Amino acid sequence: MFKYFPTNYVWNLSVDLAIEMGARIGEIEEMCAPLQEAAKKKDKEGTEAFRNTWANMADKLCVLAEEDEQAGRMISAGEKYMRASSYLITCERLQAHNAPGRLELYKRELELFERGMALKGANCKRVEIPYEGKHLSGLYVKAKNVDGPAPLLIQVNGLDSTKEMKYLVGLPQWLADRGVSSLVLDQPGTGEALRLQNINARFDSEHWASPVVDWLEQHSEVDNSRIGMEGVSLGGYYCPRAVANEPRLALGVCWGANHDWRDVQKRRLEKEGDFPVPHYWNHVCWVWGAKDIDEFMTIAENVCLDGEVEKIKVPFLVTHGSKDSQIPLKWAERTYEQLVNSPKRELKVFTEREGGVQHSSFDNSINAGHYIADWVAETFNARTSIEG
Repeated sequence: MFKYFPTNYVWNLSVDLAIEMGARIGEIEEMCAPLQEAAKKKDKEGTEAFRNTWANMADKLCVLAEEDEQAGRMISAGEKYMRASSYLITCERLQAHNAPGRLELYKRELELFERGMALKGANCKRVEIPYEGKHLSGLYVKAKNVDGPAPLLIQVNGLDSTKEMKYLVGLPQWLADRGVSSLVLDQPGTGEALRLQNINARFDSEHWASPVVDWLEQHSEVDNSRIGMEGVSLGGYYCPRAVANEPRLALGVCWGANHDWRDVQKRRLEKEGDFPVPHYWNHVCWVWGAKDIDEFMTIAENVCLDGEVEKIKVPFLVTHGSKDSQIPLKWAERTYEQLVNSPKRELKVFTEREGGVQHSSFDNSINAGHYIADWVAETFNARTSIEG
């Protein structure tokens, strides 16, 4: 794990995630060098300082991108807008949910992401899926070099990630190279669903997974018999739960298992394990729509996979980092042990040898991500090599 700030796990996590999204080391140095003292301060004061330096870098990149546009250099401009977007993603996720200006920061991140994608001509399209009178937003990435309907992997967030973050880390592109399409989703409790539509998380993830599958089945580019789901971090709970209860999902992948999240919360109340974001207890109450910690802990009692994983009757891959300091490895082992009815179950623990040892491989995602992409491609009878 790259530790720019010796004593601040949450900030180091954020920097590492930014690197995985494509941050440049020179820009990281420029943003982080002034923050050494702020990293030692309390959440509110420290995160405001973090926000200012990262948002300022986004502003700087936007000015440079505008100069590129004026010169007709649209691809270069698009790259800069995308990187600016990733820096806003990074500082926005550290703010308290009611921090002044957070919503505007988030909306600007979406704007810059869309602009960057358009100027680059990226293989990425924003889509909206009807859901309970509102909609869930997603990013659709089309499989490359596939004639006819292609297999597709739905990819869902964890507690504090967004669809743009998951896209930028790279799994949708790695899958597209292998002939598999992607739908990267802001499911209830995350991204646009939470921030723009006030749709809170729910433990019964099949409730929103089924309408997503309904929507996908209407599209001729999707092979309805080969729709799967992957979930990162807390998505390592949502995904198995959805696959267990939505029989049209043909495979599942946990990128970081999360078998008993209720137990993780109890340990965190006892100051055990690392937090993923500052203002943690306010954040989880916001995500789950709880008025206080007591109500949240009551909700969290439902977030356990015991009795659910046994229902899974399709191939399933469980991955975990060997040094995950947020979610103990034992919970990945528990999920794997309970996959007794899966015809193809696998537990892959990432070690120092291949990298990706931290939570959901945020310290080095590419080898872990390629392993997942290959497993999905093989299971869906897609490709894992260039065909000449």
